[in-house]
Amino acid sequence: METKLNNEKSKTGKPVKWNRVFYKVGVVALILGAIDPLEGSLLIIAGSALLALATWLSRDRHWKIFLTSFIMIVVGVFAMFYLSSLGGFGGNSSLSWWWGTLILPYPLAWLATIILLISRAVKKREATNSEQS
Repeated sequence: METKLNNEKSKTGKPVKWNRVFYKVGVVALILGAIDPLEGSLLIIAGSALLALATWLSRDRHWKIFLTSFIMIVVGVFAMFYLSSLGGFGGNSSLSWWWGTLILPYPLAWLATIILLISRAVKKREATNSEQS
């Protein structure tokens, strides 16, 4: 998949690997967005989208998991914003606590993405250590 995007050169003269850039920016966005999950949710959506895009472009074997997580995060964040616009749920709200289950795809998908990223990093480290031995 040679495109003009893949043919750009960096300052050092080497070709820019945009998949790696998208992947690393996506990971950073996922982690930074978790500092405040409500206001950072848009940053988490962007990071998850970049991870899904990077893994799809590189034909990674985990791209479907990243795409599914992205969709779940979007659904959960939409539900969170919608319920917030209605005044929330539980407590003095007219909505019961059960409405909070609509938000669950957001933290579950975020957690699944983080676990997958950690497992990939561990496997990559093990592979490089075994090559060096």
